[in-house]
Amino acid sequence: MIYLDYAATTPISNEALEAYTSVSRKYYGNSSSLHDYGSSAEQILKASAKAIAQTMGARTKDIHFTSGASEGSFLAIYSLLNALNKPGKHIITTEIEHSSVHNIFNRLQEEGYEVSKIPVGADTRIDRQALNDIIREDTVLASIQYVNSETGTIQDLAEIGAFLQKKGILVHTDAVQAYGKIPLQAEELNVDAISVSAHKIYGPKGTGAVWIHPNTLWKPVFPGEMAADKLKPGTSDIPSVAAFATAAKHTHQNIDQQQQQIEQFRTTFLNQLDETGISYSVEGHPRQRVPHILGLRFPGMEGQFFMLECNQAGLAISTGSACQVGSEQPNSTMLATGKSGQEAREFVRLSFGKYNQAEQIPEIIGKMNTILKRHYQKSK
Repeated sequence: MIYLDYAATTPISNEALEAYTSVSRKYYGNSSSLHDYGSSAEQILKASAKAIAQTMGARTKDIHFTSGASEGSFLAIYSLLNALNKPGKHIITTEIEHSSVHNIFNRLQEEGYEVSKIPVGADTRIDRQALNDIIREDTVLASIQYVNSETGTIQDLAEIGAFLQKKGILVHTDAVQAYGKIPLQAEELNVDAISVSAHKIYGPKGTGAVWIHPNTLWKPVFPGEMAADKLKPGTSDIPSVAAFATAAKHTHQNIDQQQQQIEQFRTTFLNQLDETGISYSVEGHPRQRVPHILGLRFPGMEGQFFMLECNQAGLAISTGSACQVGSEQPNSTMLATGKSGQEAREFVRLSFGKYNQAEQIPEIIGKMNTILKRHYQKSK
């Protein structure tokens, strides 16, 4: 089977797996313990945080490890709201956030916050005038995804963040699909908190991190003196954070080379798809995008049916964000861009990674072409 779902998750790299295994065997102490086993574990924890911080141009003390970006976003948003220094119950996000962030805002709405969602254009970029119109005197926080997980569109986050911060609004960003794909200097983004995940960059699942700006006030969700300076209390998963740090270092050392390779793979794939004569459309912004995510629609072809047919043919693709796969509802990102329900149901996502090779493309195109032609012939 050819794997084309790297935006959902990546295979753990050999280097990260080796780090996980080695640390598991040798450094099994609790990092909070005062004996030498604990001290050794604490040193690895700090070294791992330093490695992640360096990839973001950040301070080590501003990195907080979590079980992943979903938990990280929850803890970051709630910790920022817990420390508000001005009254207000109005918060904003976008129509195209990952479901994990949508779920947080749904819960906050149930708790008494008023939520407004910024509309986007057909290219999945934020409508800046609409953003300006949504802001109110009592707006206290915004959460805006850096790179859309379904179309790969990059938001002008630094400009948007600066605009919001001038209004006194706290800003969180889900940077899962940006981290390790495009340069990310934390303080230059003009945000207060950033969530990232290990398993999107060839690290282990169940591990992530949150960066919080050193000048931003926050108050942890969990009570207790031991948790006063921790975003997430409890015993640290030292092997996982060591593996995360290893994956992050290797990914960022080769970021330009990997992205050039993936861009070439994408271009060759689309060129060969053109040669089939099959009608399709590429969703998202044509230039402000990451290369590893390719959102497509084949008119008249139901995305979920196409995905299942591809699976039978040995191609692993998706119908969008993994947290929404299996839903019978039209793709929410496509609906937000103005697509009809039928058009939104046609959406599929291919996402590429470092193990994809150009030699795979003729096989991918051949199988997809066979599926599509068979479907269109039956539909006549």
